[in-house]
Amino acid sequence: MGCSNCGSSNSVPNGCKSNGSCGTGGCGKLPVFDWLANVELPNGQSTYDIVEIRFKNSRKTFFRNIKNIPLTVGDVVVVEASPGYDMGVVSVVGELARIQVRKKTSNFKAHEARSIKNKATKEDIEKWQFARNKEAETMLKARQMASEVGLKMKISDVEYQADGTKAMFYYTAEERVDFRQLIRELAEFFKVKVEMKQIGVRQEAARLGGIGSCGRELCCSTWLTDFRSVSTASARYQQLSLNPEKLAGQCGKLKCCLNFELDTYVDALKAFPRTDIKLNTAKGRAFHIKTDVFKKQMWYVYENGSEGAGSGFIPIKPDKVRDIIKMNKDGKKPHDLKDFMEAVEVKIPDYTNVVGQDSLNRFEHVFKRKKNKKSNNKTKQSKGENTNPQQGRSQNNKPKNNQPEPKKQVDNEKANRNNPNYKGPKNTKGKNTNTDKKKQNNNPKTQQNQKGKQVKSPKKQLTALQIANNAKANKNNPNQKNKGDKKPKKKQVNQNKKSDNSEQKPKTNDKKE
Repeated sequence: MGCSNCGSSNSVPNGCKSNGSCGTGGCGKLPVFDWLANVELPNGQSTYDIVEIRFKNSRKTFFRNIKNIPLTVGDVVVVEASPGYDMGVVSVVGELARIQVRKKTSNFKAHEARSIKNKATKEDIEKWQFARNKEAETMLKARQMASEVGLKMKISDVEYQADGTKAMFYYTAEERVDFRQLIRELAEFFKVKVEMKQIGVRQEAARLGGIGSCGRELCCSTWLTDFRSVSTASARYQQLSLNPEKLAGQCGKLKCCLNFELDTYVDALKAFPRTDIKLNTAKGRAFHIKTDVFKKQMWYVYENGSEGAGSGFIPIKPDKVRDIIKMNKDGKKPHDLKDFMEAVEVKIPDYTNVVGQDSLNRFEHVFKRKKNKKSNNKTKQSKGENTNPQQGRSQNNKPKNNQPEPKKQVDNEKANRNNPNYKGPKNTKGKNTNTDKKKQNNNPKTQQNQKGKQVKSPKKQLTALQIANNAKANKNNPNQKNKGDKKPKKKQVNQNKKSDNSEQKPKTNDKKE
């Protein structure tokens, strides 16, 4: 078989379990399903002795099984070559091979076909793999030698014969190339017989393989064997935009898949009226802009300068378009094309769209906010503003002791103390702060502790002699009132109040002056 998972015993695949025909046709790149494998031949008819053999990539050739070796799809066989021998994998056997011969070759002569020698042994497969491992290195060296000779050609692939006596070089070129000198150099360097074969860009893509824009493996490298010409008309029939980047494949030509559904589109467009006919209405003339084959709608637009200009695309069914064309032939004009539009019923889903998961633009507002923030930050940076709000907050919340400004204030206070005319800084009310500080210091009731807080000074205990002397002094004072009945605490408070009033009186006198 073509892979290590499927072996063969008694000419029947072990892993496939399909009576001698693998369900996938093998594990190669171009498998073929033998749908005639279980069909019995008529009495007296022998099996078809022509077998299709697949070589590297997509190259296939027919060989004759003269020795009647029991073969199944996927067997590795040794075949004749010139010179020496080659090895390949069986792709088609039996009556299906007869159909393939009629389909692919016109004048095939069975007696001229080369024969199959035997099934490959383990030694033959090892020698074949050794020759295949040299192909990548040989291709790179051949490209270097072609560039040194100055030939405008691209060597895309190299295929060694199984016995290692011959190498086939596949190349692509836009013009005719004289590669006789290159063949001599290649034969001398690699010590093999050299054969050059020119292929097209599509054959090159088929041999190299790859992944298409659809996400699957290239059709030309898996199942497509014949390359038909593809034109831009097939894209126009399918209402596709003529963008060469989207319509071209990996080979640089138009995609082969444009022809796959072309016949279906051509048949469907027969039910539509001609698109080059313009529709005349009371609001002006309208022309065709596009056709939706699946929804069976034709879109029209009013010409510039007409009353209906600016109304946008108007979808109309093909039957209504035919009616309008008949009216125009009879000399009648409908009022407006919108009268022929059909109301589209919006189907309400059974479930509720709670989170907004059905909206295609549900994330647009998030991206807009981010863009606006970035643009605002850029403008602030250009103006020299602070773009980080947290940094500004942290700077404002820092204690003033860590800032360099208090140092300047201390230096200014030292200089102002030495100035005799300095009265001190004014507070918010316009009063002198130095005088207030002196009052607080002179007041016995309020004293500042080490931390700067104001604390009442403790009362001194008077002796009996001091109390008697104070009483005599108060009696001799005519302005002193009799306060014997009152408690000493209240006397002290009143005395302090009077002392404060006495200090404030000179201010009034100064104002009067």
